[in-house]
Amino acid sequence: MRKYHALPVALLAALALTACQDGTGTKDEGAAEPQLTATATANTAPTKAAADKTSTTTSTTAADKAGNAKGTKAKGTKPAAAAARVSCNGTNTTVTAQPVRRPVNHMLITVKNTGSKMCDLTYYPVLRFDEMQWAPQPIEDSKPQAVTTLAPGESGYAGVVLSAADGSGTGGTTGHKLTVGFQGSTPNSSGGPSAIPQLPAEGVYYDSSLTATYWLRDMDDALSY
Repeated sequence: MRKYHALPVALLAALALTACQDGTGTKDEGAAEPQLTATATANTAPTKAAADKTSTTTSTTAADKAGNAKGTKAKGTKPAAAAARVSCNGTNTTVTAQPVRRPVNHMLITVKNTGSKMCDLTYYPVLRFDEMQWAPQPIEDSKPQAVTTLAPGESGYAGVVLSAADGSGTGGTTGHKLTVGFQGSTPNSSGGPSAIPQLPAEGVYYDSSLTATYWLRDMDDALSY
């Protein structure tokens, strides 16, 4: 007896489709095609939905990870405003020195930050007229609670008492050249190059009473001592 092998299901479907196209299939066979298609669609739909769900989940997870990474980076990064400041000195400022009418025997020193970074005016100016061999003392009552810091374009001030109003000072003389020194983060340390502001042509008179305020943010405060 000859043995027959069962045809694969796929082949049966192909044959059924061919029969429908040739017009030789029966009515029942023709009705079987929509059923086969529906079955295939039903079997495929969950797979596609699962793929979409997997894709969505993967995208969401990746976005969350990116967001978390970004947030972590933001926490660990210092704002630009918190960048390290530099010392104000003769290279990143312009300095002027101008005697004032009121109060008498006073001069105002103005320092303007012309650099691109914030700079600190620490302690008080170190003044030297011509070749003088002594350093004027600061007015301790003028010491501010915090360091005077200048943003680019801002100015700081120091008031200078040139001579005693009652004439009690000694060694009075006229200075024609003034050197303004800057201090660093510790007292009497160098904060960088000095500045030499222009003085009036007739010079500036001073005596042993010569003193200066600490660096201050307000002009009126600087001239109040």
